Amino acid sequence: MNIEDIDVFIGIDVGKSEHWATALSRDGQKVLDKALPNDEDRLREVYQRLQAKGQVLVVVDQPATIGALAVAVAQDMGITVGYLPGLSMRRIADLTPGSAKTDAKDAAVIAGAARSMPHTLRAISTSDEDAAALSMLTGFDLDLARQVNQTANRIRGLYTQIHPALERVLGPWLEHDAVLEVIAAWPTPADLKRAGKSRIDARLKKHGCRRHATWAGQIVSALKHQTVVVAGTDAAATVLPHLARQLISLHAQRADVAAQVETLVEAHPLYQVLTSMPGIGVRTAAVFLAETLGKTFDTGAQLASYAGLAPVTRRSGSSIRGEHVSHGGNKRLKRAMFLSAFASLRSD
Repeated sequence: MNIEDIDVFIGIDVGKSEHWATALSRDGQKVLDKALPNDEDRLREVYQRLQAKGQVLVVVDQPATIGALAVAVAQDMGITVGYLPGLSMRRIADLTPGSAKTDAKDAAVIAGAARSMPHTLRAISTSDEDAAALSMLTGFDLDLARQVNQTANRIRGLYTQIHPALERVLGPWLEHDAVLEVIAAWPTPADLKRAGKSRIDARLKKHGCRRHATWAGQIVSALKHQTVVVAGTDAAATVLPHLARQLISLHAQRADVAAQVETLVEAHPLYQVLTSMPGIGVRTAAVFLAETLGKTFDTGAQLASYAGLAPVTRRSGSSIRGEHVSHGGNKRLKRAMFLSAFASLRSD
């Protein structure tokens, strides 16, 4: 970041209900060092008081979630805003005398880095509503995806315990709500046997399964591979319907979020560019946009470094040398890039 015109450097260690702000003048004199409520009026009051001393730069350690209000108020007042990444902050803090870990010390580290080490900062441009919405929706979708995976694994685990042959049939189909409706209605092997092939077939067909006859036949066939009743089957009869309904609800929530994400992404001018590349669909494009909006990269190498894909060179003496995998970077963006790369392998 260019700090040639900056007169006051404000470092803010953000918190849930209260921040700690430290402000330094260009010559390093401390002009503010106090707790600051996470409240718009108080933030404006402090910013205005410091603006009277000249051009202000606000730097935070978390630009989103608990730091979003401090950033938004500063941007609304026309103040330049920067972000000090956590890894850089920890390394700078290690060079500071003392082993104490306090909000005041962290704010001082941030302000000092802003004044004397501007190369460690990342610029934050003004966020628009679409960017904030994309970030929030993609984060929620990732949470839902984890819950879907967890719930599906729980269902498969229960069937592996009470009827392994049935799990081998039902397990791969849990992404289909029609199969989950069958589990919710007849959760145990005994329930499925009593229902019979025709009723299973009818329920699968009712809920939109195109291969309803084939799947119903495979379910009934799997039931013939086991006659013994395993301990815990009665308890599974209580748990499985709840898990099935939960998974149906999660699928519906993901579909609702996906529709909103698709609307936002398709309206973005880079949508056609991103989705023209093999392995990138709507969800992946949304993550790309959410994690890079407001950030500028002069080269592809800078983007790769930001995502943590660029290799790290380690060279010391004659025994340690070579390129190693980076464990830093933007984890969500890195994950999206890996997923798109693997998906592109299936593309011609």
